[in-house]
Amino acid sequence: MARITPEIPSASLADIAFMLLIFFLVATTMDVDSGLSRTLPPMPEDEEQEDDSQIRERNIFTVRVDALDRLLVEGDLEDLRNLRDRAKEFIANPNDEPHLPDKEIEDIEYFGEIPVSRQVISLQNARGTSYGMYIKVQNELTAAYNELRDELAMDQFGRIFDRLDTDQQAAVRKVFPMRISEAEPRQVGGN
Repeated sequence: MARITPEIPSASLADIAFMLLIFFLVATTMDVDSGLSRTLPPMPEDEEQEDDSQIRERNIFTVRVDALDRLLVEGDLEDLRNLRDRAKEFIANPNDEPHLPDKEIEDIEYFGEIPVSRQVISLQNARGTSYGMYIKVQNELTAAYNELRDELAMDQFGRIFDRLDTDQQAAVRKVFPMRISEAEPRQVGGN
């Protein structure tokens, strides 16, 4: 007499698998890709045509990363550790240096009439630039703006930028607007 082996009923197995699938679809959150928030600088006005090229050159801080991940700031080879300080000096232009961006007097809530830099940071990457270096450069440039905003917020309000209310943050952003312009990546080997 042959022995009968007991079977596991498989009819409910499909139902259980289906319910587990539905559970994981409902309960799982999907990572959403997020980009870097950047505001492009405004288009130049047609009125300023006298010696416009010198004005533009003065207001642009050029940062380039080549295919070998070398950093060039204003045409000079630079260490990544120095980028933040150089960017802060350029953005703020505290001593109104003639080779740094010019400023325009603006009436900003909480500050009154205050000079605002017309600066733009131009970031250019070669096509061979590593993603890691690209992010490091972006982080240093963003940190420069964040530190300037924190310093201004501490001076004016006695709190860091993140602790300010929405209106105060908007005012500080107007004094130090983040203007990072990214150019098209260039071919490998380009500076």
